[in-house]
Parts: sequence; structure tokens; C-alpha cells
Amino acid sequence: MAGDHLMLAPICLIENNNGQFMVNQEALQVLRTFTQPLVVVAIVGLYRTGKSYLMNKLAGRRTGFSLGSTVQSHTKGIWMWCVPHPTKPNHTLVLLDTEGLGDVEKGDNKNDTWIFALAVLVSSTFVYNSMGTINQQAMEDIYYVTELTDKIKAKSSSRTEQMDDSMELVSLFPDFVWTVRDFILELEIDGQPTTPDQYLENALKPKKGTSEEAGMCIQKFFQNRKCFIFVPPASKKKLLEIEQLHDDELDADFVESAENFSNHIYNKAKTKILPGGAMVNGPRLGNLIENYVEAITSGDIPCMENAVLALAELENSAAVQKAFAVYEKMMRQGIQFPTETIQELLCLHDICEREAINVFIKDSFKDVDQKFQKALENQLKAKLDEFCKQNERESQDRCTALLQDIFRPLEEAVKQNAFSKPGGYNIYLQQMRELQEKYNQQPKKGIQANKTLEEYLKSKETVADAIKQADQRLTEKENQRREQERQAQAAAEAARKMEMELRRQEQINQEIQRRQEEERRQMFERMEAAKRRLLEEQERERTRKLEEEARKIQEEHNRAMAEQLQRLQELQRQCHRHRSGDCTIS
Repeated sequence: MAGDHLMLAPICLIENNNGQFMVNQEALQVLRTFTQPLVVVAIVGLYRTGKSYLMNKLAGRRTGFSLGSTVQSHTKGIWMWCVPHPTKPNHTLVLLDTEGLGDVEKGDNKNDTWIFALAVLVSSTFVYNSMGTINQQAMEDIYYVTELTDKIKAKSSSRTEQMDDSMELVSLFPDFVWTVRDFILELEIDGQPTTPDQYLENALKPKKGTSEEAGMCIQKFFQNRKCFIFVPPASKKKLLEIEQLHDDELDADFVESAENFSNHIYNKAKTKILPGGAMVNGPRLGNLIENYVEAITSGDIPCMENAVLALAELENSAAVQKAFAVYEKMMRQGIQFPTETIQELLCLHDICEREAINVFIKDSFKDVDQKFQKALENQLKAKLDEFCKQNERESQDRCTALLQDIFRPLEEAVKQNAFSKPGGYNIYLQQMRELQEKYNQQPKKGIQANKTLEEYLKSKETVADAIKQADQRLTEKENQRREQERQAQAAAEAARKMEMELRRQEQINQEIQRRQEEERRQMFERMEAAKRRLLEEQERERTRKLEEEARKIQEEHNRAMAEQLQRLQELQRQCHRHRSGDCTIS
């Protein structure tokens, strides 16, 4: 955003010390704080004609630029006042009040011509302020315009190209506003009412005398022209204290004209544009002013082309630096060293490069043949090479640190001769493979991961060969020792088998004897069991016979008892029959 600096009062921008111009560096620093587009309004005119009053009016203040109340010129050099533009957001209105022309105290008019030329060079709207009427005397007073082609060049061309150069000036000159002060005549031409603009155009028509050349120059160089007529603001007595007067204390027509003038400047005055279309801001205007004043003080003729090229050189160089800084900042914010692939770095570079070039294009102008853009691209390429090398270094450093950390236990084991044993080489190789796998699984190793690992493994080849040779020697001895142990173990095994066979045979004999004794015991037990079964059978047979005899006896007894019972029952029936027939038993 534009500088928020607020100027409370004007400051001298270009100092004039006895005809020697010098840029006030303090004012230049102030001007450079305004980075918004500028509408630059410069006012020029004879001294003691009320220029400062109009500039204070544009600033929206009654005081500011020195008005003065004597016949001496108060303003020396060129004074500047930067204020927020009333009608154009994000624009700054730069008001330039110049020292009065025709001051008898200056002795010659060379100084005035340069003041006039500087005002034309730096403004987008040029206001010429005069008194009375636009007559032949007024045209003679503005003869400075006739010397513009001698004081200003559009291009650093030869004299044979002067006509083309003058035509170029036309497109670069500011809009022209003529303010006529203390106008007391009727505004008419040939007895007919006319407008201020028509009055000006009529006055510029060719007439005999010096005024003819001045009018033609104004018509030639200033394509957009405007005129404002001001009646006297107040009585001479009141004019001495005009800074304290309010609008209701001034002539109504004067107040209206001042208001119309201000509205025209606010609404019609253009932004200061450089050849090629670039808008002027505070830093650019400051550089132009320095260039023009330097040319004047060194005796040269200010050249717009040279000034713009010098400005382009400065701004394009600054734009390159700014764009490069943007690129470097974006790269450092976006990159995390080391990158896994070079493509990751290149993709980020492409994004940052495009943004940097956009920044450069935005802040640069008149980059002939893309000289500065190519320089920027070369710087970005060189910086990319630095980033690539840094990426490689970061990757190598990380990978080296990882390898040292991961393989440290293995290296310690090698120092402790942990692999100086048969089979140690295979164990060493197995651990190497496991640690390589662990290394490969680590993230963020970068593009040097494989190369660093290969170099590390290559550096350990002599260690591996030493372990392998030691393994071979120790394995041979171990094989001999194992063969001896095998033979001893075979003899011991044979003796053990012999002893086991004797024990087995003894166990077999003992088992045979145990079985024989068991068979004898079982035979005795079978005989005893048979004897017991025989006795038991005999006992059962005797018991059966006894039981059979007892059963028969019981049956006989039961049959006898049944017969007796039957006879008794029969007797009872007979008795019963006799009773029925009154019969008694005898």
C-alpha cells in the first residue's frame, strides 16, 4: 500500500541558490514514501500573481504555500505538498508551487526558463497563472514556452532529428491550464459572450509580434488546454490578509471560479504517465527530478528518454533485486532440505520463478530486449544451482550421519573382533543387509541416499575381506577340530553302544527268568484255582442234591396236606348237606 505519510505543510523540493538548482534530499525522501500513482500539478507564473493561493485551495487549506504580502517573491525554487487525492482513491495529489517568474532581483531570465521547463517536465497538469487579460503582453510574458525545444529533448537525437523530437514532446507534455487573475473585462469576443476556453483559444491565434510564436508553441505542445477566469477576490486592503479570509468574505464569482478550478483539477487532471504507459509514483518522480536537475546543473539539456532510461535502469535493477528476494524467500519457506527427488526441488523452483517474474514484470518498465528479465532469469538459474548443491550437501550430511548412527554398533562389533570366528563373515554380511534395510527405510534422506550408501559400503570392503579371510582360516581349524571331535564322539558312541548292548542282554536274561518264575506262579495259581473250582463244584452238587431232596420232601408234604385239606373240605360239604336234611354226622 502507499505510504501513509501525511504532509502537514509544503517542503522545498528543488532549492534555488543564486541560480544553482539542488534537490532537497529530505524532501526527496518524503516524496519517495508515496508509492501510489501521482497526479502532479505544477503552477508557474509571474511573481506576486497569487499562484500559492490556488495551490493552497487545491490542498484544501487556507495556509500552506507562502502567499506573501509584499512586492518581493516569497517562493524560491520549487515547493512540494503531497496530499491524498480528493476524488481518486489510492492516488496522491502532488502540488508543486514554483518561484515567481520575472523577479527583477534575479537579474536574468535563464533561471526562469529552467523553472518553467522543470515544471513542464515533472507535471501531468501544468498551470500557468497570469494577471489581467491574455493579451500581447501576457503572450510576451510566457515567451519561456518558445524556448522549450532548446531546454527539453524527448530523445537523445541529433539536430537533424529535431522536428521528430519536437513531435515526440507533444505526446509527453502535460495538460495546460491558464488561470487569468483579476480579470475585470466583459468575457466576450466581437461583442458576443464567450467561454473562458474560447477566450483562450482566440488569444492563441497567430498575431503579429512575439505573441505569435508563444501562442503557436502553446497550441503545438499542449494539446489539452483549459482556461479559468478569476475576478479580483477582494479589495486591495483585504488582499493583504487573504489567508485569514473565509469564502463568504471573498467575491462570490471569485469563489465560484476557484471552486470550478479545483473541481477540474480533482476530476480531470491525469495521473503522471511515463513514455510506454508506466504510472509515476513517488520513487519514480524523485528519480526523474534528480536526473533532470543533474542535467541542468551539469550544463546539459534534460532528455526525457535518457531520464526514463535511467529511471528504468534503477527501477528494473530494483525490480530484479525484489523479484530475486521474493524467489529466495519463497524457496526457503517452501523447501525442506533435503528433498527426496530433484524433481521436487525443480517443481518448487518453477512456482517460485513464475512468481518472481510476475513481481518483476509488475515493478519494471521499459525493459528493452528483456535485458533485466533475462538477467533475473540467469540469477534465478544460478541460485537454483546453489539450492541444488545445498540440497546435495544436506542430503549427503544427513545420509552420512544416518550411516554413522545405524552402522555404529556393527563397527564397534568389528573393533571388538566379534566376527573373528568361524562363520563370522556370513554373520557380518547378514547384519550388513539388515542395517542397509534399516537405512533404506529412513525417510528424508534426499537424492544422495544411494550414492552415499554405495560409497560407505565401498569403504568397508577391506573390512569385509579381512573378516572373510579370517573366517576361512578359523573355519579350516574349526573343521579339523570338529573332525577330531567327531572321531572321538564316534569311538565314545561305539563304546556306549557296546555297554548298552551288554546291559540290554542282561535285561533280556533277567526278563526271561522273571517270565519263567511268573509262569510257574501262574501255573500254581491255576492249579489251586482248579482245585478250588472242583471243590466248589462238588459242594454245589451236594447242595443241589440236598436241595432237590428237600424239595421232593416238601412236595410230598404239600401233596399230603392238600389231600387232607380236600378230604376235610369234602366232609364239610357232606356235613352241610346233612344239616340241610337234618342229618348229623356219626
